[in-house]
Formats: sequence, structure tokens, C-alpha cells
Amino acid sequence: MIPINTIQKTAETLMDKAAIEIPLDYLSGLKRAAETEDGDLSSFVLQAMLENYEAAKQDRRAMCGDTGCPRWYVKSGNDAQIEGGMVALETALRRATANATNGVPLRPNRVHPLWRTDHDNNVGIGAPEIKYVFEPAAAEGEKADWIDLITVHKGGLFGTDYRMLFPSDGIEGIKRFYLDCLVAFGKRGLACQPAIIGIGLGGSKDTCMVLGKRAACLRTVGSRNSDAKIAALEDEFIEMGNSIGMGAMGFVGKNMVIDCNIEVGYCHTGGMQMSVHAFCLSSRRAVARIHGDGRVEYRTDPDWFTDYQRRETVDWDGHTILEAAE
Repeated sequence: MIPINTIQKTAETLMDKAAIEIPLDYLSGLKRAAETEDGDLSSFVLQAMLENYEAAKQDRRAMCGDTGCPRWYVKSGNDAQIEGGMVALETALRRATANATNGVPLRPNRVHPLWRTDHDNNVGIGAPEIKYVFEPAAAEGEKADWIDLITVHKGGLFGTDYRMLFPSDGIEGIKRFYLDCLVAFGKRGLACQPAIIGIGLGGSKDTCMVLGKRAACLRTVGSRNSDAKIAALEDEFIEMGNSIGMGAMGFVGKNMVIDCNIEVGYCHTGGMQMSVHAFCLSSRRAVARIHGDGRVEYRTDPDWFTDYQRRETVDWDGHTILEAAE
């Protein structure tokens, strides 16, 4: 049984880590960009960003004045038991969000869309978003009695777009919309680039948007889709995105895209939905696994897109997907 106070305490620690500590995978990608950038202003911005990350960590202050909109992703092992159940879990995450807003502190960005009501704690109707998935044990005979808590503090304004494509548009149509988005996002620095770009393909419109956002926020720099052909597209899109003449914050340069992640979902036969999302230069995410015995392990890799989460079959035996892919 996972104690509810352990969940809230861990969640508050995660809020602090996400706001202050840039994940190592993004930091490494940014350092590589800084080494290759030859645009004067883009180079200046990249160096300033690196210095800012170090200052934030040393001073234990948020790395950006706009601390985004905190949200939660929960991956529950199939055998996990939580004190008080799932309602208690949600309450703990909402309390942690409110406490961290005042404790870190974070900017209270969440307001009512019509009345602009602001509780000064990033909590309100539908906020923070809390999404769930479930995962079987890694091997037969093991118990999946853990939960993973993942917090992402993503901006909620710019750097996202959607288009209904058609099967006849093909890969070339996907590339055109991708480049259209990068130009629109990048020319005024609206994506706060260099960014991790997430692309969702397929599903219905809402599913497509979710896939794209999760591709941007819940995969690490350097990871690749398990489908080799999609992985090749990811590499191609990185090179393509960095060839349009835009760099950091919209200045002339050649490092707009730190990485590009593509996730897909089965869709209606008549369409090919596509969404594009930019996870900005403050790629704020933090992860912890809470075990059934109360142990807590912190990391920065969400490990969200497992084989099980990408499964194509009704039943799951750990081998069917690999056989189908061959």
C-alpha cells in the first residue's frame, strides 16, 4: 500500500525539480547546439540559456519567469494500491501543485477563461490536468505495485497547431505542414526555441493532439520510435527543421530543433490527422517512481511510450507486437 502522504511529499519535490533543474538529456542537446551554432545572436542566446540554467540550479529558483502550466501524468503498475484510492491521489496532486506554487515559487498562471478568476495556486476547474495509464509487470511472476508520477510544466499559449490531412497528402504533405508550423512558431520566437518538437499522427482530432503533446513532453532527447521507419522520419525531420535558417528565439541560425519525436495512433481510413507541438527551451519535467514498500526513485526519463503503451493487439503477451512488426 502506497501511503498518501508519500505521494504528496514526492509530488511537491517533483514540482520543485521540474521548475528548477533542466533535464540532462535536453541540456546535452542544447550544448551540442551551442557548439555548432554560427549565428551571432543565436549563439548569444544559447550561451545565455546555459548560464541561466546553472544559475537557477545554484540559487534554487525557477529557470524561467513564465513557469508554465503544471500538469500530471500518472502511470500505475497493474498491482498498485494507493491509500485512500484514486480520489485521494488526485487530491494529493492538487495540493502539491498549490503548495509548490507558493513554495518554489511558481507564477500562478491558471485563471478562469471568462471571469479571469485566479486562486494564486495554479489549481482550478480542470487544472492541473491529471492523465492516467496502466502498465503490466515487466516479467511474469513480478508485481507491478508501483506508480510513476510525472510532472510537466508546459506553456499553454503558442507552439501548437493541428491540420486534417488526407491519405493522398502522404509523407510530403506531413513534411509541408511540419515546415509551415516551424516557420509560424519560430519567426517571432513563439516556440521559445530551440525546442523539442512532438508530432502526433492519426487518431481522432483530440487523440492526435494528445499524441503530439506527449511526444514532445514525455520522451527524452535522443530516444527513437520503436518503428524503424518512423525513427528514420524523426532523424530526417530534425535535419529539415534545422535547415530553414532559424535559430534560438527566432534569430538567424541553424538550431531550431533539438529533437523531433513522432507518435502515431490508428485513425479513420479517410483521414490523416496531424498535430505539431513545441516543448520550449525550458523543458520542465521530473519523474519519480513510488514503490509499494514506500521507496521513492527520482529520474527525468518518463519512460511513457513502452511496448505496452504502443500495443496494437487486443491481448498483450509481450511478443505479439514484435511479430506483427516483422
